[in-house]
Amino acid sequence: MRETMKLRARDLHIQFGQLQPGPLNAITDVPGVRVGHSDVRGRTASGRDINTGVTLIEPRAGSTTHQPCFAGVHILNGNGDATGLEWIREAGLLTSPIAFTNTHSVGVVRDALIALDRQNQPADRRLYWNMPVVLETFDGLLNDINGFHVRIEHVAEALDTAVGGPVTEGAVGGGSGMICHEYKGGIGTASRRLSAAQGGWTVGAIVQANHGTRRELRVDGYPVGRYMEKATSPFLRANLPHPGMGSIVVCLATDAPLLPHQCTRLAQRASIGIARTGGGNEDCSGDIFVAFSTGNPQLEATAYERKGAFTCDGLRMVNNDHIGDLFLAASEAVEEAIINALLAANTVEGNGHRVQGLDRETLLEALGNAGWPGAE
Repeated sequence: MRETMKLRARDLHIQFGQLQPGPLNAITDVPGVRVGHSDVRGRTASGRDINTGVTLIEPRAGSTTHQPCFAGVHILNGNGDATGLEWIREAGLLTSPIAFTNTHSVGVVRDALIALDRQNQPADRRLYWNMPVVLETFDGLLNDINGFHVRIEHVAEALDTAVGGPVTEGAVGGGSGMICHEYKGGIGTASRRLSAAQGGWTVGAIVQANHGTRRELRVDGYPVGRYMEKATSPFLRANLPHPGMGSIVVCLATDAPLLPHQCTRLAQRASIGIARTGGGNEDCSGDIFVAFSTGNPQLEATAYERKGAFTCDGLRMVNNDHIGDLFLAASEAVEEAIINALLAANTVEGNGHRVQGLDRETLLEALGNAGWPGAE
């Protein structure tokens, strides 16, 4: 069942950093960006619980193959998998939507994106290829991950439901079975809008948070995790791996006109947002980030029949001397998106495991014990 809009950090008057969010405080504050989810839930004939899904981020409405974006990637820790990243590194272009799913569904989601995109291509003899970007985190405690329950129709649903506007967070889509800082995790989003003097651009972040230990959790800089009860941790069972075995994947979007190398630099700043919440120190975490820019909308799609150079009228880039505000926006948005994912996710049970959602009272009590002065 799809979660409804739930508690967010700013509902508790928790502030993150110096910059202001966009009107939705979501990645969809970047004009044209759309997000869709497909939940895959149920129970197998053998009694295994299914809690998984797909989340899709579209840079622009319509085929990204025909409307590529400059993009870059960064790997903080490589205990994870992804498709399509090598071509972004090589060519600096994003030519597909970005999908989040579980570890064992990366292949089927990739194949589904190719098949669905091919349906939208001209019925001619033009050579076609695609290298979709699919990122993953492991949901094998709450989900029957070896049952391979994500299928092409779920990817199609995520694409069909992708819209601008508010983004559903928590245990939804690809985040349905994820665990963050030993609480229920999943999808979270946030944004920052720069002032006119800073360029007026927006940076949005969306995360699939499935990482971290409870003791290290920080909110607005306060070490709340050390004041939180460990008794509810799903990792206390003797047969489970140690806390922090998981991953976080991040997608950053901006309408600032960044070139590929600048997108890579923006992606690197997701690491700072994760560090601010107490993550990023686990060997067994796959921390993989993608950043794209819609600020040069006139980029041409690949066309093998066109030889030589082509002219891209109006190509722009942010002056590197003034790119620091975008870096700050990215780190703040990722930090807040992680906490939004935690607050939005309800308690979920599956396959003998129970993962508690982080509720308002628990967080506020821990903040108070950590010295947070409260809303100013």
